[in-house]
Amino acid sequence: MRIGVIAEGDSLDSYVADDFGHAPYFLIVDSETLDYEVVVNEHADALEGAGMLVADAIVGLGVDAVITGGIGHHGLAILERGGIQVSYDEEGLVEDAVRDFVRRYERMKSFEDKG
Repeated sequence: MRIGVIAEGDSLDSYVADDFGHAPYFLIVDSETLDYEVVVNEHADALEGAGMLVADAIVGLGVDAVITGGIGHHGLAILERGGIQVSYDEEGLVEDAVRDFVRRYERMKSFEDKG
């Protein structure tokens, strides 16, 4: 699974960013290997509509899920229309957030498979 994490820094030991549209980086993390690529948020300084611009950019990156601290309803709607699962109100280090998300996702899938 490819997970886009909205981050304050450019490594797995960076913090998950609180502000979806204005965070400096997105880390695209492979959930199995924890290999990642860094994408600089070119919309971080946008005065208006940063969340929508970032959401549009992320849809084009081929991720399955996004982890962020906070996100507005317009950006959330764009991601969901793109078929991307969004986990918000996340905090802590990127690596920990990815591991926690994968654990929750796998648990959810196991319950769906049983029912």
